[in-house]
Amino acid sequence: MARIESGSPREESESFLRGERLTGPRREAAACVTWRVTVEAALNRMSKWLVAGSFVFAALWKRDAEIMWAMMGAVVNTMLSSILKKLFSHERPAPALRSDPGMPSSHAQSIFYAAVFLVLSVFYWLGTNYLAVILGATTITSASYLSWLRVSHRLHTLNQILVGAIVGSAFGALWFALWHLLVHEAFDSSQWVQVPIILGSIAFGVACVVHIIRR
Repeated sequence: MARIESGSPREESESFLRGERLTGPRREAAACVTWRVTVEAALNRMSKWLVAGSFVFAALWKRDAEIMWAMMGAVVNTMLSSILKKLFSHERPAPALRSDPGMPSSHAQSIFYAAVFLVLSVFYWLGTNYLAVILGATTITSASYLSWLRVSHRLHTLNQILVGAIVGSAFGALWFALWHLLVHEAFDSSQWVQVPIILGSIAFGVACVVHIIRR
């Protein structure tokens, strides 16, 4: 009786990478898995840069006080994440990969802060229509996928990602509401409000540069 070959797609991918001979459908499946794993690893490494790049693009496009307020919120959100990490001191699933605390996930918190602020802004600009719903759903789905990559690469547990997403979403909604209900009018009428917002947005840019130099 002929032997039935079996193996998971990841095992086939590993065999493919080791140079073992695969033929037919198994070779195609292994190549597809290898490509997917490579793309996911690249997206995982770039996730925070995608968020930072989105802010830079929005700043160059809008060039107004609201985007400066959003960028300052990103700085405050990052500081909040660092404080919560120290308070919880929750170990990551694979301490050998990253030794710092993992609760909440700073990636998920940053990504969902930006996603929620963007979604609320889209609905504010466009109103409730099909385009706004599609853009909002696409944004939240993308944020969820980028955050899930942190779990699949064993850099965070699912709970760490969920807490980061919840904190980031809540802070994004709060920061958006503060702008439209309180800060916007004060910004237009007072330099005492304009100065800290401008400095906060500058701090965001400086923080990105420092992160590049350190990493």
